[in-house]
Amino acid sequence: MTGPVEERPGKGAPTEGAPSEGAQTEGAQAEGGGQRRSGLRNPDKAVRGLGAGTLALEALVLLLAIQPIRVVGGDLSGAAIAAIVALAVACVALAGQMKRAWAWHAGTVLQGLLLLSGLLHWSLFALGVMFALVWAYALHVRRVILG
Repeated sequence: MTGPVEERPGKGAPTEGAPSEGAQTEGAQAEGGGQRRSGLRNPDKAVRGLGAGTLALEALVLLLAIQPIRVVGGDLSGAAIAAIVALAVACVALAGQMKRAWAWHAGTVLQGLLLLSGLLHWSLFALGVMFALVWAYALHVRRVILG
C-alpha cells in the first residue's frame, strides 16, 4: 500500500471530510420523512434495471434451452417450441417497458404462462418454477427499495 490507511467511520476517528454519524442519520430522516433511504442515487432506475435484467436473462435461457430439451428430454413439439419463442419475445418486450407500472404485473403473468407451458413439456414447468422464484425475489427487492 502506498497511501495512508483510512479508518472507517464508526470504528475510531472519522475520516477527514466525512460527516459524523449523527449528521448522516438526521439528513436521512429529513430527506426520507423518517424512513431510511436505500443509499442508491436513483432507486427507481435500479429497480427497473433489476426487472429488465431478470426478464432479459429469462429470454436468453428460454431460447438456449430449446436444443438441450430436444436432445435430452425427447418429444418437444412444434407448439412447445412456438410457446418458448413467444415467451422469450414477450420477455424482451417487457424488459423494454419496465418504466411502466403495469410491466411488473405483466411480468408476473408471464411467469404464470411459463408455468402453464409446463403442460406442453415437463422441463418448461421446471424452468417456470425457477424463474417464478427469481421473479418473486425481484418483486421483494422492489418492495424493499421503493417501499
